[in-house]
Amino acid sequence: MLREIKIPVEEFDNETFLNDADKLLLEKARQSTADAYAPYSGFRVAAAGKLMDGTIVTGTNQENASYPVGICAERTLLSAISAMYPNNKIETIAITYDNPGGDSSNPVAPCGICRQTLAEYEIRNQGPIRLILAGSTGKIILLEKASSLLPLSFSADDMKR
Repeated sequence: MLREIKIPVEEFDNETFLNDADKLLLEKARQSTADAYAPYSGFRVAAAGKLMDGTIVTGTNQENASYPVGICAERTLLSAISAMYPNNKIETIAITYDNPGGDSSNPVAPCGICRQTLAEYEIRNQGPIRLILAGSTGKIILLEKASSLLPLSFSADDMKR
C-alpha cells in the first residue's frame, strides 16, 4: 500500500504579505539573531515565540567548542517558555537566521531534533503551533502546525504499544 503524505504550506515573497502580528514576531526573531552565540559556524539562528497572552519570548542557538553540546534556537526558546511561562500556550513561532558568510534569503527549517521537540511540544501545548520560517530577507514559509515538518514522529504513544 502506498500512502502519500502532503504538507500544506503557504509561501510568500516577503513579509509584506504577513499580518501585523506575524510581521512583528518575525522582526523580533530577526533582531534576536544578533544575540546568538555562534563563534564556530557564524550561522546565527533565532526563534521568537508568541504566547496566547501576547507575550513574546526569544531564543537563539548556543554553540560550544565541544560539539555537539550546543543547543538550537528552537529548543532554547521552548526551554525558556517551559521555565518562565509553564502554563501559557504557544500560538506561533518565527524562525530565522543570519549567515554573514553566505546567503540569508531562503527560509530555513528546523533540524531533526528540533522537529521532534516541536512535534512533542504541540502535544504538551494541547494544540497546533504555527511556524513562520524565513531568512534575513526574501521568501517566507508559513505552516499551520509544527508537527507538519515531522509527519511520522515518535511519541509517547509509541512507547505504550
